[in-house]
Amino acid sequence: MSTVAHAQPAAEGAGPPQPPTEEQALGYACRGVTVSMPGPRGKRAILSALDFEVEPGEIVMVVGRSGTGKTTLLRVLGGLVPASAGTVLLGGQVVSGPPASAVTVFQDYAHALLPWRSVRRNVALGLEGRRDCSRVERDQRVARALEVVGLAARADDRPWRLSGGMQQRVQIARALALQPRVLLMDEPFGALDAMTKASLQDQLLEVHGRTATTIVFVTHDIDEAVYLGDRVVVIDGQPGSITQEIPVDLPRPRDQLATKERPEFLELRRRVYDAVGGVHGG
Repeated sequence: MSTVAHAQPAAEGAGPPQPPTEEQALGYACRGVTVSMPGPRGKRAILSALDFEVEPGEIVMVVGRSGTGKTTLLRVLGGLVPASAGTVLLGGQVVSGPPASAVTVFQDYAHALLPWRSVRRNVALGLEGRRDCSRVERDQRVARALEVVGLAARADDRPWRLSGGMQQRVQIARALALQPRVLLMDEPFGALDAMTKASLQDQLLEVHGRTATTIVFVTHDIDEAVYLGDRVVVIDGQPGSITQEIPVDLPRPRDQLATKERPEFLELRRRVYDAVGGVHGG
């Protein structure tokens, strides 16, 4: 897999996307959220009585062992799976279906892109047919999103001509073109090599710095959780429940080498490791 280049600067005159105002920024409030799903022996509890909040503009990393309901939680936040009990609020409004202000980015980038469409037209997909977005505005949004993720020069390529990291950047650009107030990310870098993953992590932080989008990010990678997050939420058990919330008080901007060499980073990494692994012997 080829090495991913760093994001290119925005086109002259376009300027970076502006952070949302306080009225635009959205946060979550979850109150007693429980999820049960049908199984071969009847209903099976997946999540149990979750109570937590996500502040507007915050990056919250969700970690835990496999089978503890992390992806289910993300789908509940995205309105893709209904809560069996409890309430999910986004910006003070009850989530009863997919909110227009939230976009989900999944790990399986290869199947998320249409191979017969160019990169540009893949990014435009979510805007097509929208009456509130003219063709001129759609083209501007697509161009700006491709600039942010450093793929403006590959806009006319087909996805199969790109590396895995670049394909994932196309999926992220498609999400950014929708101008979401919330990004829900389900292990989006999990299948990538270490160098590509590091590059995309830094690009995500750059995008967040430009847009102040609220991000909820599921990962199995403890280093990734500490490096990206403002807070790490640990889910454990079957059904899953929140066992710890660990604030990440590391300065920004962050650097792959300098940040990870800080004693505070190593201490936080150990705390998260113990919270995830300590329950079954570390």
